[in-house]
Amino acid sequence: MRIDRLLCYLRFVKTRGGAQRLIGEGHVRRNGQRVCRASQPVGQGDVLTLPLGSRVMVAQIRALPKRRGPPAEAQMCYLPLDPQDQSAIAKSADHSFSNHRT
Repeated sequence: MRIDRLLCYLRFVKTRGGAQRLIGEGHVRRNGQRVCRASQPVGQGDVLTLPLGSRVMVAQIRALPKRRGPPAEAQMCYLPLDPQDQSAIAKSADHSFSNHRT
């Protein structure tokens, strides 16, 4: 499945155009490698890293959805690997300015 379609089906973005924008700006990683093409294939077991609002989402794909269904259906297709935002990526994004106050 194309990664732009997957991001839309999993409800990480509202439209495929939004997914293509994220990919084009270099914000999406698949298995640690930057995604350069919206048509790049993605499959079960792949790990995606992408920004969602003010946090970083790291998720493993459990199943490929057949459609953009309700949120509960979409959430069954991936496993958040950092549900409490404890990774170094999330911490550096959230606390980058708090240590520099004088």
